[in-house]
Amino acid sequence: MNGKISRILADDISQNFFKGKVIVVYGPRQSGKTTLAREIFRQMSVEPVLLNGDDDLDVHYFDTVTANRWTQLMGARKVVFVDEGQKIQNLGRAVKLLVDSRDDVQVVVTGSSSFSLANSIEEPLTGRKFEYKLFPLCFSELEKYFGFLEESKKLELRLVFGSYPEVVVNEADMKQTLKLLAESYLYRDIMQYEGIRKPAVLEKLLRALALQVGSEVSFNELSGLLGVSRTLVESYLKILEQAFIVFPLSSYSSNLRNEIKKGVKFYFWDNGIRNAVLNDFTPIPQRNDVGALWENYVISERMKKNAYKRADGLPYFWRTTDQMEVDYLEVLGSKIKAFEFKWNSRKRSRVTKAFTNRYPDAEVETITPENYAEWLS
Repeated sequence: MNGKISRILADDISQNFFKGKVIVVYGPRQSGKTTLAREIFRQMSVEPVLLNGDDDLDVHYFDTVTANRWTQLMGARKVVFVDEGQKIQNLGRAVKLLVDSRDDVQVVVTGSSSFSLANSIEEPLTGRKFEYKLFPLCFSELEKYFGFLEESKKLELRLVFGSYPEVVVNEADMKQTLKLLAESYLYRDIMQYEGIRKPAVLEKLLRALALQVGSEVSFNELSGLLGVSRTLVESYLKILEQAFIVFPLSSYSSNLRNEIKKGVKFYFWDNGIRNAVLNDFTPIPQRNDVGALWENYVISERMKKNAYKRADGLPYFWRTTDQMEVDYLEVLGSKIKAFEFKWNSRKRSRVTKAFTNRYPDAEVETITPENYAEWLS
């Protein structure tokens, strides 16, 4: 591959430089946060002060930082880049000290745990930051780089191996690259989170979620399956959310009879991570879980798109107690859009009449490999 894959957030972030606010970029490990920041610095011809939460000396610096020490550290430079900021305990206080004393400085912070980083900076930087989330590569970024036709041909690869940058650029060795990424990301980084007292339970929980993609999840059933309390299950699920491994999709109800009101499904932000959890990289034609992979892919890609566009619609699924279901909804006020996902476009499919009879004004559409590109662009 030649050249760099442009990221959607690059222009938005660079336009908010030197506006008196800290720029915070959350996202999973290896999603390209550092690369994105360095590319923005290069395009803007700025040389930042580099500090890294993986470097013990840099972390220790934040224990004793003062306004004078910031001045000594920065010299004539105007940009500070703090990578892996979630590992720095006093980050928020230290950054506030800098931005309060210097109105000509831009601070950029990245982190791979939304909980740890947000806790560190939330109170000191209230109203003083622009926040962004960077995910693995999205369809429109890949389409722009490869072209529509070429990226469409890679759809089956995306369903199996996902869209992490390192995986995409190592197409000849996707399986090994993804396995190494998953091992370092899942079984080293996440297991080190505070509160992970039972890593084997977290591993089993991930497998259970991977096998239940597209299905409603019961916390009580997971509790019984794993042999731990429901409270611990919910705690570990929250950690997986904060680490950008999975995200929840809640059920929609307007309190009509027999609608599921408190249901939840979990999807993976990246298909490749889901398959790595199961150690299953079987090609699409030989799989029996293609429907689940397709559903996970299009929903996660739509969630990325809506996050980048800051779309206002809220995502849900819909189900009744007698198992009538719609895969995905977007709800904005009284306006509802309903979507069904079908891998085989030759099979007749439509949103269930149980839904359209209740919500006759809803827009309905079936998403297949023939029309998904427009829905995700």
